[in-house]
Amino acid sequence: MSSHPDKHQAKAMAMPASGWPADYRAGFVSLVGRPNAGKSTLTNALVGRKVAITSAKPQTTRHTIRGIVHRPDAQLVLVDTPGLHRPRTLLGQRLNDLVADTLAEVDAIGFCLPANEKIGPGDRFIANQLAALNRKPVVALVTKTDLVDRAALAEQLLAVSGLGTEVFGADGFRDVVPVSATGGFQIDTVADVLIKHMPVSPPLYPEGELTDEPEAVMVAELVREAALEGVREELPHSLAVVVEEIVPREGRSEDNPLLDVRVNLFVERPSQKAIIIGKGGARLRDVGSRARKGIEALLGTRIYLDLHVKVAKDWQRDPKQLVRLGF
Repeated sequence: MSSHPDKHQAKAMAMPASGWPADYRAGFVSLVGRPNAGKSTLTNALVGRKVAITSAKPQTTRHTIRGIVHRPDAQLVLVDTPGLHRPRTLLGQRLNDLVADTLAEVDAIGFCLPANEKIGPGDRFIANQLAALNRKPVVALVTKTDLVDRAALAEQLLAVSGLGTEVFGADGFRDVVPVSATGGFQIDTVADVLIKHMPVSPPLYPEGELTDEPEAVMVAELVREAALEGVREELPHSLAVVVEEIVPREGRSEDNPLLDVRVNLFVERPSQKAIIIGKGGARLRDVGSRARKGIEALLGTRIYLDLHVKVAKDWQRDPKQLVRLGF
C-alpha cells in the first residue's frame, strides 16, 4: 500500500501549466500532532467537506488521507497522518513509520497543538522529530480555540512559541496560527500561511478533485467512525474495517439504482464483538444507519449496507493479519 504522496504521479495527472498565474503555488502539507489534536477535523474544514474520519477517541486515523484545497492562486494537498506517538504494538510502530515516510515527502508541516491542553512530553517528542527534518517549514497550528477563553489562548500561544524556540532555535516555528475547525475561526488564514510555504508549481490535481483516496477506503473509514461513537476506550485500537465489495444490485432500473456494500469489522476478542453488536444487535443497527448516510452522500446513490463483525485474535501484533487487514 503506497502511503505517502507520490509527487511524480500527481504531476502526471496535473493540468497544463498554461493559463495559471506565473506565481501559482502547489504542494503537499502534512498535518501532524498528538492523537486527537484536531488534525482530521481541520483537514475537513480546509477542504470544505468530509475526507477524513473524526472521532473523540484518539488514534482513529489509520491511513494517510489526502484532502485537496483549491484556490485561484494555489493548491494545497493535505496529508492527514496517524498521530505520532511512542508505539506499544506492531501496529503502533507501523503507524509511526507511515508518518515518517510521509514527512520525508511533503513541502511543509502543520504541527497541531490543542489550545485546551498544556504542552506535554508527547508534544516535545513530536517537535524533536520534526526538528530532525532538515529545516523543513513547520507551522504551529493551535487548534480547538473555541474551547478556551482569550486569556488561556494567549497563554497557550506564548507556550507554543516557547516550544518552537526551545526545539528549533532562535527562529522557532515559521508561523504560529490559532484556529478553530469546528467554529470556522481562521480556516482561510491557515490555508494562506501554508500556501506561502509551497513551491511555485502548476496544479498537482484536476480542479474539483477533493481527495485521491479510493472509494473503498473512504467507505471503510465512515464505517469505523460510526462504530467508534460512544464505545469503550480500548476499542479504537482493536477495530479494523475491510470493505469486501461494492457492487450494483442486479435487476434495478437506471433511474432507481442500488449499491450492495458488504463490510467486515474485525476486533481482537469475543467481548469486543459483543460491544460492537450490542444487545439484540441494536448497536450494530445504529452503526449501520449512521454510516449509511455518509456512504450514500459519498457515493451519490442509495446503498444496502451489510455489516459483519468478526474476531481476528490479537491482529495488532500479528504481521500476517496486519497485512491482510491493509496495514
